[in-house]
Amino acid sequence: MRGGVTVGEVLVVRGGRRLEGAVKVAGAVNTVLPIMAAAALAADTSVIENVPRCRDVYVMAEILRSLGCEVDLTEAGRLAVDARHLTGTHAPAELCGRIRGSYYAAGMLLGRVGEFEVGLPGGDSIGGRPVDFHLKGFSALGAEVVTERGYMVGRARKLRGVEFLVPRRSVGTTINLMLAATRAEGTTVLRNAALEPEVTDTAVFLNLMGARIRGAGTPTVVVEGVRHLRGARYAVIPDRIEAGTYLVAGAATAGDVEVDALIPEHVTALLSKLAEAGCQVDANTDRVRVRAPRRLRAVDIDTAPFPGFATDLHPPFAALLTTAEGEAVVRETIYDGRMGYAYELVKMGADIRVDGNTAYVRGVERLTGAAVQALDIRAGAAVVIAGLMAEGETRIGGVEHLDRKYEGLERKLQALGAEIWRTSEAGVEAVGA
Repeated sequence: MRGGVTVGEVLVVRGGRRLEGAVKVAGAVNTVLPIMAAAALAADTSVIENVPRCRDVYVMAEILRSLGCEVDLTEAGRLAVDARHLTGTHAPAELCGRIRGSYYAAGMLLGRVGEFEVGLPGGDSIGGRPVDFHLKGFSALGAEVVTERGYMVGRARKLRGVEFLVPRRSVGTTINLMLAATRAEGTTVLRNAALEPEVTDTAVFLNLMGARIRGAGTPTVVVEGVRHLRGARYAVIPDRIEAGTYLVAGAATAGDVEVDALIPEHVTALLSKLAEAGCQVDANTDRVRVRAPRRLRAVDIDTAPFPGFATDLHPPFAALLTTAEGEAVVRETIYDGRMGYAYELVKMGADIRVDGNTAYVRGVERLTGAAVQALDIRAGAAVVIAGLMAEGETRIGGVEHLDRKYEGLERKLQALGAEIWRTSEAGVEAVGA
């Protein structure tokens, strides 16, 4: 705070430039977080490669350090987790409340030492995402669990394998139960398991550590408990949401963008919608090129668990639709509080009507720059893309949300020809200053 006002960073975007060129995506943040927790299951050292340097990773590193681990992340994206001296079972609420993935510390601690006191997770305010599913799963494995004083608390004398139906095909619950079940006595069968690539990637890493997991990526995951795990070395998969964000940004600006170092099968639903909207889409083994016409066609989207259209790509794609020809219907089926971005886009001239979890987007000729907020991570991506499309200058507050899961966002967009930069800006006068 300076002179009674708050000072924060903003992104400034001068729109109207066509994005062109190639960009390489980082490793998947939503895989790195559970793999970091998985590494701490063994009293050994693991090395994780292709790790993005972003805020969620830094916070997860601090959580592991609070438990006694040594964690080191290099500029080259190599992360070492030395869990030989893990002694703590208390993960502070102040740290856990910053990210959603902090709950993986609970599954790891339950598997390794049989007890945990982990602060309730934080993250984006995009609707109800209770930890009840996780706690029910831990209870089924034999743990006594409660929530109290802002913490998830659990203890088990012995974990025993069980058959468990994963509610709503939850990714976090599927992974957290895999973490705990690797050290349970007997076999655990997870029915209705999440199919997302992040689940499969975590299982691959656990198997390298000596776990016995099969069926990851299918609705039935079988985990045979083992007595010992060892450290492993692994490179995580590319971030499919980051990849999708740049592909959408290129299409939204009538551009020609190639995204390298990704797995095209992980963004199939997105590529189908881009092609339906009028883009030329070319996919190879590890890259995708999207070339867009001057104006796209409106297309409807319904979010769905993988392999459907990813909920995290809903806000960026909705930004693209604001200038598409015709009217599109966007239905959000995963989270009940994801529509806040729409009101920010309306400030820029978008014609969007929200009814519950459905947005009706009528394409306009142009957007105009405005002062807007990144309300959460993917809402932030939406207003950045809208700023790239708009005439004039857009100033985006709430940059800290984008920093949680996008590594070098403005640098990568600049390499594609965008005029975007970060600056400090004084905010409103602080109350009581």
